[in-house]
Order: sequence, then C-alpha cells, then structure tokens
Amino acid sequence: MDELMEQQRTAPAPSGNNQMMINRQAQEVQAAMVIAKKFPRDEFEAAERIKRACQRRSLAGQAVYAYPRGGERVSGPSIRLAETLAKTWGNIDYGIIELEQKDGASEMMAYAWDLETNTRVTKVFTVEHKRDTKKGSYKLTDSRDICEATANFGARRMRACILGVIPGDVVDMAVEECKKTMSIGDGRPMQERISQMLSVFKAEFGVTKDRVEEYVGRPAGTYGNEDIILLQGVYKAIKDGQATVESYFPKTEVVDEPLGVPELNEKDVSEGAK
Repeated sequence: MDELMEQQRTAPAPSGNNQMMINRQAQEVQAAMVIAKKFPRDEFEAAERIKRACQRRSLAGQAVYAYPRGGERVSGPSIRLAETLAKTWGNIDYGIIELEQKDGASEMMAYAWDLETNTRVTKVFTVEHKRDTKKGSYKLTDSRDICEATANFGARRMRACILGVIPGDVVDMAVEECKKTMSIGDGRPMQERISQMLSVFKAEFGVTKDRVEEYVGRPAGTYGNEDIILLQGVYKAIKDGQATVESYFPKTEVVDEPLGVPELNEKDVSEGAK
C-alpha cells in the first residue's frame, strides 16, 4: 500500500475527480491484497489453465505480434495474450488511468500489480491529442476520438506492465503453446489458408502478394505453418498499432522512363523543324 502512495506522489498531480478515483482504487486494492494473501494462487493449476487457454484457436490466432527491428524480426506476446495471462495467473490488478488532461494532451498511467508478491510495475506517459496520417497530423477534439487514442497508447504500456510481473517462463510457455496450436491448422488445406491470408492483407492494408512474398523471402506457394504464424503476427502488430504497414512492406518507387525512344540532339531537332 505504501508503494501505491509513493507512485501517486511521484506522478503528476491528478485533478479532483481523478484523485477521488485513485483513492477509491487504492482502498479496493488494499482489500484485494488481503483476499489474495488468504487465497493464494496454485501456480501449477494456474499454468495448466494458461496452457488450456492457449489451445483455443480464437486466442492463439491473435496471441503473438511480429515486427522488424534493425534488420531482424522481433516477436512477442500481444496485448490480448497479456490480458489473458493476467486473468488466468490470478491475483493481479492491472489497468490504465488518465491522471490529467490539459493543453491538448493526457497524462496517463498504466500499471500491473501482483497482489500476492506486492510486485508492481507502473508507467507514466503523455498522449498528445492528435492523429498521424499519411497526409500529416491533425488535432483531436471529439471526446470519443481522444478516449480511443489514449486507450490505444495505454494498452501497449499496460501489456509491458503485465509482462513485468508475470514470471518469464510462464510467458514463454504461453507463447510456445499458442504457436503449437496454430501450427496444427484448422482442417483447411494450406493453399486455402495462404490464399485467405493474402486476401486479408490486400483488403485491409492494400498490400499485394508480391510485397508479402518479398517480406517472407519466398513464393507464397511454398509457405508452411511457420510462415502463416509469422504473417499472423505481422497482422496483429499492425492492427494493435505496434508498427505501420510501411515498416514491413516498404513501397518501391518506380520511375517511369520511355523505352525504345532515341535521344534527340540539336541537329535532329533543327532538321525536324524544316
């Protein structure tokens, strides 16, 4: 409980209503800590529940994201998987709080707290009320748009907080179990799965088959389960805002040049004028 109060002292001072909300939350967490000590998690049973959850295709299909960094492909647990881990591991309080809103920005706090071990990870960050597009940035004024923007930024930091309090080997086990679930397939022929994946990238992101093949490194007709899992991770990262379409599939600029047309010199031009 002292740790929560220290976090509140070091974070920017919230406004009146938000301060009341934080105080109420602190009281609720104090009560939850008492219950967590009285009914501690069975780690073996919790791990088994996580494994069973990761055997659901509905979760496994969106459990891992992948994005390029420094010429390499980096992958990790998605926001959805992190939330499932927190709920299934048990006795973890997590969330996102808006501390203050002024001058076209929101001061936010994401956190995750293991109520049994009193391990807490907190991230305080600022979200500007703007949206970046290919044509530039513009300010957000509608409350619904602002709420969506802060939630998107907050979810990614909350994911990091959750993964900071759950044992790393449990997280690794969950990721591998999800990959195993996806590698089994859903009964459809591989070519049908590949065709659907390519159609989704084209319809939602405007990414053609050629650009997907360039990213994977070989023709789509040779793809296997690992490639499907990779592309599902790319899809998830783009949808969750972890990366942009261009970070995976950079467009190649094509310079149109006339073909088969001889260059004209001054003599040719003058003779043509006669």
